[in-house]
Amino acid sequence: MRRIIKAIFVIVLIGVGTAAYTQVMMRIGSGTPPAMAAADERADAIHVDKDKRILTLLRDGEVIRTYPISMGANPVGHKTQEGDERTPTGAYEIDWRNANSIAHLSLHISYPNADDVAQAQARGVSPGGNIMIHGLPNGWGWLGPWQTRWDWTDGCIAVTNAEMREIWALVPDGTPITIDE
Repeated sequence: MRRIIKAIFVIVLIGVGTAAYTQVMMRIGSGTPPAMAAADERADAIHVDKDKRILTLLRDGEVIRTYPISMGANPVGHKTQEGDERTPTGAYEIDWRNANSIAHLSLHISYPNADDVAQAQARGVSPGGNIMIHGLPNGWGWLGPWQTRWDWTDGCIAVTNAEMREIWALVPDGTPITIDE
């Protein structure tokens, strides 16, 4: 009986410690973001292939970087409403960035556009929003090597923290992003 009580105590301590660490990391945010790359090194377009689970940065039509990604937990099809856990498809742009995100840095994708809003309104639902390219949740960066083994976001596009720092530096606001099925 003492062994069971000790085991329960250890499990509780680990759980409390992990929860406390996560809360602290979420309050700290992503830390200092990297500086933007030189203008001639930056991407001028992003392409996401949902089927292949690849995000590609382009400059003058040439590939400059590719990254494996995770997406929404229900990745097939276009995002049609809040909570469907789908990553949208279509043409958007990176319209703002968040250095203090709950995930390691984040670049906002301009979903929903006018068509997305109209289609959702016609069905009487919210289109959702806050779709980002981001790293792992703060405090969970150690999962980096495994994060692409499953689709786990609510509709965002996730990469490792190191990849997110590189993307942050290479992608200016206003960069068009095309997301294909």
